[in-house]
Order: sequence, then structure tokens, then C-alpha cells
Amino acid sequence: MAAARAQFLRDGYRDAGMEVVARAASVSTATLYAYFPGKADLFRAVVLETARDIAAPVRESIRTRGDARTRLLAFAHAYAAFLSRPANRAMFRLVTAERRRFDDVAEYFLQGARDELGGAAISVIADLVQTGEIAVDKSSWAAGQLMGMIDHVTLVLGLTAGDDIQTRRPLADICDEAVETFMARYGTKAAN
Repeated sequence: MAAARAQFLRDGYRDAGMEVVARAASVSTATLYAYFPGKADLFRAVVLETARDIAAPVRESIRTRGDARTRLLAFAHAYAAFLSRPANRAMFRLVTAERRRFDDVAEYFLQGARDELGGAAISVIADLVQTGEIAVDKSSWAAGQLMGMIDHVTLVLGLTAGDDIQTRRPLADICDEAVETFMARYGTKAAN
């Protein structure tokens, strides 16, 4: 799977070859075909496995305990790191590029990313509303605003300028400023 992921990310679906994947995985082409009858089956398996694993650090960040800033910063740092990883950016680009050919896989991947990443932010925000540290009308809208302040300078930069391009500002500064802006808008007097 790792060899196939690397091949698809490097060469795209169209130019990836089963023989090259087999060689990189140190297995025979016949063995690879025994597990995956065709390149499309291998691609589906790679994307589905990646979708399951890709957001784990962001999910873990919501277990952080502390005040609103501490918890929001833990999420923000995990989210920014996730969006800044060249392999993650490349996977988003690959899935988007192959959406016409693999609409079901692309929908699963993108919906999973939305659910996992947005769901983590919504969970933290909803919990902070319950503790009275922030006040929002709708947790999902507030989550979108927080995430937007982060993904604009991390994910969008990489998708448009190239996977290896990183923001000039340190991720910690981006996260700190996003959380401070968020707290200025939604923090209650008890939290500030």
C-alpha cells in the first residue's frame, strides 16, 4: 500500500503502473494482481486506507484538557500541521484530480475529511460552549471560521503553489493568531 500510495502521489493515477508498484513493494506483479485485479482497485484501496488514517492526529488533539485557549490551540496546531504536510496536500490534489473517474472514492475521501476535521473542531467548540467559555450560535459555523483562518495559509497555499511550499510565518504564530481572533469574537468574560 505504501509503494502504491507513493507511486500515485508521485505520478498520478494515469501514469502510475502496476509493475512499478510491484517492484517498489518488492513483490511480483502477479502477487500484486492477486490482491488487486487492476489499477483502479489498487487506487481505491489506497485512497480508502489513507482516508481512515490521515486525520488521526487531529482527532487526538480534541482529547487535550485545559481552558479554551489551550484546547483550541491543540486543535489548531494539529490541524495546521495536517494541512502543511506535503503528502496530505498531494493526496487532496490527487483525489480531486481523479474525481470524475472515481466519484465514489472522492466523495468518501472528501466527506471523511470534512467529518473528521470539521467534526473535531465542532466537538471542541461545542464542549467549550457547554463549559461557558465561549458563546456561539452554531458550533459548525464557528468551526468553519476557525479552520478557515488556518487552512487559507496552509492548505490553499500548498494546493496552489505546490506541495513543498510552506508558509513563511511559523505555524505556531498562525495558530496563535487564529485562536486569539476566535477568542476575541466568541470568548466569554469567564474565559478572557
